Amino acid sequence: MSNSPAHLFVISAPSGAGKTTLVKALVERNPALRFSVSYTTRPQRETEVEGRDYFFVDVSRFNELQARGELLESAVVFDNHYATSRSQVERHLAAGQHVILEIDWQGAQQVRESMPACITVFVLPPSRAELERRLRDRRTDAGAVIDRRLQDALGDMSHAAEFDFVIVNDELQVAVAELEAVLRGNGHANRSDSAELRHKLQKILA
Repeated sequence: MSNSPAHLFVISAPSGAGKTTLVKALVERNPALRFSVSYTTRPQRETEVEGRDYFFVDVSRFNELQARGELLESAVVFDNHYATSRSQVERHLAAGQHVILEIDWQGAQQVRESMPACITVFVLPPSRAELERRLRDRRTDAGAVIDRRLQDALGDMSHAAEFDFVIVNDELQVAVAELEAVLRGNGHANRSDSAELRHKLQKILA
C-alpha cells in the first residue's frame, strides 16, 4: 500500500456494525495509514481519549469551524454534530499518505462531491439480529437510544449500494483482510455491484 498513490478511503456503516473496531484493527496492522480524527459535539465517553477518538467541541466552536470552511463534511447523527477537518485530510494526502475517514453515509456523500477520487466502503453487520446484540452488549446507551439506533440502522444500510465496496463484518480478521485488499486495489470481490453482495444486503434488510 505504501508504494501506491495516496488515496482517501471513506468508511461508513450503521451504528453497531463494528466499523470502529474494524478501522482500529486496520490501522494497527498498517501503521502508515493516517486516521482522520473527527470533530463531534457528542459528550465524551469514559473510554474515549481527546484527539485520538474525536476532537470534542461545543456547538459554538463547531459552527465557527464550519463558517471558516474548515469542515470537509458534516452531519447530524442522533442529534449530535460530526465533521471532518479539511486541512487534516489535505495535509496527509499531500505527504503521500493514505487517509481513512470513518464517517456516516451523509458525510460520505459530501466527501464524494468535494473529492470525487475518494474510495468509499460500507460496512454491514452479518444480520439484523447480530446488529441488535452488538448494540445492547455495548452497555453505553439507554434502551430508548438503542431502539432508535436499530430503527435508523435500516435506513443507513439502504445506502450501501451508493458505495464503491461493501464488507460484511462477521469475522473481524476476515473483514480486516477484505478491507486491506480494497486498499491495495484488489477488492474486486467486495465491489458493491457484485450480485452476491447485493443478495446479502437484501437478506439483511428483509
